[in-house]
Amino acid sequence: MMKVLVIDDHPIVIQGCRRLLEDMGVEEIFVAASLSEGFRIYRQKRPDVIIVDLSMQSGALGGLSFIRRLRVHDERTPVLVLSMHSDRMIVSRALEVGANGYLLKDTSSEEFVKAFRRVRDGLPYLNHELASQIAFMEARGDRNPLSRMTLRELQTLSLIAEGKPYISIAEELHVSYKTVVNTSAQLKAKLGVRTLPELMRIAIQHLPANASKTGI
Repeated sequence: MMKVLVIDDHPIVIQGCRRLLEDMGVEEIFVAASLSEGFRIYRQKRPDVIIVDLSMQSGALGGLSFIRRLRVHDERTPVLVLSMHSDRMIVSRALEVGANGYLLKDTSSEEFVKAFRRVRDGLPYLNHELASQIAFMEARGDRNPLSRMTLRELQTLSLIAEGKPYISIAEELHVSYKTVVNTSAQLKAKLGVRTLPELMRIAIQHLPANASKTGI
């Protein structure tokens, strides 16, 4: 009996996924509207495939953190990312942390079915356009200074770009104020800047559009 977990906070997306999955004969479909709920359902139900949106309203880069956390416990369950973000840095990072496939939300029903079946069968999936972008990025040598940041650094940077104070960032990321201060100092050193406004400028310039507001 095939079991699929869909993690997304957009009802229309969930309805569309459910319809397509039911048409493919999936017997059990579990739905979570948050990453924490998704992880809880994963541990309870052990789905055969997980479909996850990166743009959950649970903190910057939450979807990537979810995949990385999942892979600590489980290296085998296929994960298909369903996202609005086509930024090649985000696509590449999702694959690096353990996603098996990456699909854009404006894709056709036919491509969704194709991607799901490949991931379900243990095969990777990335459409030709996204694969080409990543290949060119790697061939040229990535020029985005954020591409090799850790997830914690990217989370912190995207919240700094929103103009949030350190205490709010600490609360949102569930870390200490000191940790945020230290991460900010590391970011300044890596990016070769000295002040917070300079750090914010680089974040706004290089982070995907609306990343900090949507959680990527």
